Amino acid sequence: MAFKFEKLKVWQKAIDLADEVDKLTKTFPKDEIYVLTSQMKRAVDSISLNIAEGSTGQSNPEFKRFLSYALRSDIEVVNCLHLALRRGYISQEIFDKYYASCEEILALLSALIKTLK
Repeated sequence: MAFKFEKLKVWQKAIDLADEVDKLTKTFPKDEIYVLTSQMKRAVDSISLNIAEGSTGQSNPEFKRFLSYALRSDIEVVNCLHLALRRGYISQEIFDKYYASCEEILALLSALIKTLK
């Protein structure tokens, strides 16, 4: 692996989640394609994108800033999950699975941010 971010467990988990959310949103109603589907996919992709961008050639404070963006995107995915559940697009079981993934990423991001202080 040539890039520092590729070795980060949190980036690997974020990429996995992005793939899973991509598959999940394909089951959403077509009238959500430019609304919830788009928003959720952009938010979940933003997690790994910010980790990658911040890790490459950045100072620790700069990396920390990008990690905080990734953390906020992770929380945005959680909100999208709540909307999908309330609208009946996903079951409670699916919600719980993805919620747990978001919690894990949040914990990993928080721990990485603390190491940069």
